[in-house]
Amino acid sequence: MTALAGLALLTGCTSAAAAGWQDAGTLPSSKASAAASITAPADGATNVSTATEIALSGSVKVSLTDGSGTAIDGAPRADGSTWVPTTQLKYGTTYTATAGGKKVTFTTMNRPGNLVSVSTPLEDDQVYGVAMPMVVRLDRPVPKDQWANVERRLFVHSEPAQEGSWYWFSGTELHYRPMEYWQEGTKLSVRLATGGLSFGGNAYGAADLTIRATIGAKLLMVTDNATHTMTVTKNDQVLKTIPISLGKPSKPSSSGAMVVISKAQSELFVGTDPGDSYRTTVYWTQRLTWGGEYIHAAPWSVGDQGRRNVSHGCTNMSTENAKWLWGLTRIGDPVIVKGTGVKLEWGNGYTDWDRPWAEYLKGSALPHPAPSAPSAGPSGASASGATSPAASPSAR
Repeated sequence: MTALAGLALLTGCTSAAAAGWQDAGTLPSSKASAAASITAPADGATNVSTATEIALSGSVKVSLTDGSGTAIDGAPRADGSTWVPTTQLKYGTTYTATAGGKKVTFTTMNRPGNLVSVSTPLEDDQVYGVAMPMVVRLDRPVPKDQWANVERRLFVHSEPAQEGSWYWFSGTELHYRPMEYWQEGTKLSVRLATGGLSFGGNAYGAADLTIRATIGAKLLMVTDNATHTMTVTKNDQVLKTIPISLGKPSKPSSSGAMVVISKAQSELFVGTDPGDSYRTTVYWTQRLTWGGEYIHAAPWSVGDQGRRNVSHGCTNMSTENAKWLWGLTRIGDPVIVKGTGVKLEWGNGYTDWDRPWAEYLKGSALPHPAPSAPSAGPSGASASGATSPAASPSAR
């Protein structure tokens, strides 16, 4: 199915694009209304967006062809209001749409000069953890009055179906997460159908973007400041309890629900605080916040691990434990830190799980619809997303 209004039960993988969790809708009724027909674009319309949808007055089968007679695939939205092509239409091209006995011919706009790129750190054919949000970034801010229009063109399909919603962190970044952690084995097919979409003013989306990904097993890390331990579970079964050391009083670690953002076998950590500077290569790193909190090997603090906090905000553990954990985890695995007394700052990392579902829904630009039945939805060509920005590692 496809999701509407930034939220949906997501099922069925056709193709998708790089960031969206909305769906195109239910399959058309086999019995079309005699009065149903096309209401937009108007016959003879020119300068039509290449992100246009065929607006309908009722349930009816739609066909769309270009000037050479090549058929364009598509599917209706769940509410039947429009029919959505599965790929961006071509610039400067004449199309003919037919529905309910009515035929409409229109011509798309020429390629605009002011294009806004859309990207995601997710990559095609990768396996992610159960807490992985769909992260979408735009290279220029979208005015708030355009957020709903953009969100409506973000499509996600998941199999099996799971309810989810978008959250706008700013005009340049929005995320999508399900109501509960993704189910193990979920197949995701995502389409950012923003190519040719007006972003307000004279700015337009540069291109559609699509991603396919899979969700791995549920691996959860829970760090308790009271016991100075991390408990690692897989599918709710304890694998290991690891002695750790968190941030010292002057550099406390954050408490909250985090997600593994990135991983590396080694990184250069640099601290520049007067009297507390360092420049150290650190191994088996897993980033949790943009502010520089990581899980990593810290052989220098093994004597403190399980006893007291001595780090610069990171989760220290022995090299043996850090390497073991690094070998198990995936980007997108959830990490919960409890009892440090310092609340995780919203937006400092993938903080999507650090707010209740009811609060998260408020970040969508579209109303939260009731979950709908599975359906077919638009798809698009595959494309990989861009890497995410990150500050230089600093905490240890």
